[in-house]
Amino acid sequence: MKKVIVIGAGIVGLAHALAAAKKGYKVEVFERSEKAVGASIRNFGMVWPVGQPVGKTYDRALRSREVWLKIAQESKMFIDPVGSVHVAYQQDELAVLQEFFEQQKDDAYKLEWVEPANADSYSQAINPEGFLGGVFSETECIVDPRQAIATIPSYLEDKFNVVFNWNTAVTEVNENAVRTKSGWYKGDHIFVCSGADFEILFPETFTQMPITKCKLQMMRTGIQPNSWRLGAALAGGLTLTHYKAFESCSSLEALKNRIKAQTPLFPELGIHVMVSQNGVGELVIGDSHEYGLNPSPFDREDINAAILNYLKGFLKAPDLNIKEQWHGVYAKMQNGASEYVNKIDENVTIVNGLGGAGMTLSFGLAEETTNFL
Repeated sequence: MKKVIVIGAGIVGLAHALAAAKKGYKVEVFERSEKAVGASIRNFGMVWPVGQPVGKTYDRALRSREVWLKIAQESKMFIDPVGSVHVAYQQDELAVLQEFFEQQKDDAYKLEWVEPANADSYSQAINPEGFLGGVFSETECIVDPRQAIATIPSYLEDKFNVVFNWNTAVTEVNENAVRTKSGWYKGDHIFVCSGADFEILFPETFTQMPITKCKLQMMRTGIQPNSWRLGAALAGGLTLTHYKAFESCSSLEALKNRIKAQTPLFPELGIHVMVSQNGVGELVIGDSHEYGLNPSPFDREDINAAILNYLKGFLKAPDLNIKEQWHGVYAKMQNGASEYVNKIDENVTIVNGLGGAGMTLSFGLAEETTNFL
């Protein structure tokens, strides 16, 4: 039986381990830490097809969604296919959403227009004061990233006999072998899924790439009282300026200009505000986007305050007291590409640069990148 080696046990690495195992390969994964602790566990847990433009990446997101649902069913981990609502409280936000809805309502997206009168049927958390309308998409799912990234390795071990080497950093890749503290391991193909640590292996390759890092700040509340549930994940008007799906809207420029003039901190720090809820009832809130190869290790309280203040404009929830704050760092392409896939020789493929869409795209992408095996 041929063997595939995967470097990295974040979501991109796990997706490639699954895809290779399903194709009948023996798979061995190497992770430098005792468990994955990078960007894959420091996010909303949103599987978010609606953020992708119709076409290849949207289809990839829908395929990833199918895989997530299957894994969750078989592993008993939490997943909630609640969908999403993008909400409008300003006329320029409403204009973008109306244009997007009219463009896409008969296309691949599964959309419904949300009137103020029926907002509660999608989410009881939508603040009725000033709410002008919104767009519901049925395709979005929520997982708990900490639980998911901890559960999937056991699922792969049990179902596909994937071997995991924890606390085992790969320090060198030479043709069809990887070097670790325990010696050399050979494989027929090696997938390098190193995420934000891309400088360590093949630094000469990454130096020539249009890639950087993105630091995001996020928060989590305590468990909401009385089994209160958010319903659909919510995205504020700022989010319309963040996702490629909305770039086809001619009305988007006016929204961007207004935000830049009134609240320059938001575009300067890439702030757009969303909220999801995990299985135990905690709300996950974020986020910001600061770009650069050397992100600051220090979080800014003004960023979190700005996110929370904006959130309170469209969310009504029982308890917004913050219990945890953190930041994550992921690799991001600077040329507009949704990923970086480079088969650098016969035996080695680098997969990186999915940006903030790792949870949304990884499973679908991995099925594509393993097709040549």
